[in-house]
Amino acid sequence: MKMQMPAGMAGLFTAAGVHAADAQPVPATSATSTLLQVVLGLAVVMIMIGGAAWLARRYLPAAGGARGPVRIVGGVMVGPRERVVVVEIADTWVVAGVTSQNVSALHAMPRPLGEPADASMNLPADRNFSHWLAKAVKGDPR
Repeated sequence: MKMQMPAGMAGLFTAAGVHAADAQPVPATSATSTLLQVVLGLAVVMIMIGGAAWLARRYLPAAGGARGPVRIVGGVMVGPRERVVVVEIADTWVVAGVTSQNVSALHAMPRPLGEPADASMNLPADRNFSHWLAKAVKGDPR
């Protein structure tokens, strides 16, 4: 069965190399199938991100933090680009002034006797992110 087209349209299709008889109907897609494709694609991307994070944590060296010989115990901003920072090296605390151009040692002292090696343990439980995250991973809502 041949379709009848206006003369102007028939010339347009034949000039492009497409004949009206060769045109295939566009398959109808439902909103459900489109949504399913989007959700499955998102799930695949999330799984790939999680896998990459697991591989990085498993096989790449640690970024230092509390595991290295030097760690930051605490600090406070004293200006727009100036800080006073307490740095622990072995069992010595160094108070340092940090600016955008310079780092200066202000004072050095031994680590206080009652202070644990990991200063993040001093934070209250509601402010210590690492403890909150560990509980959340284990399924404890509090």
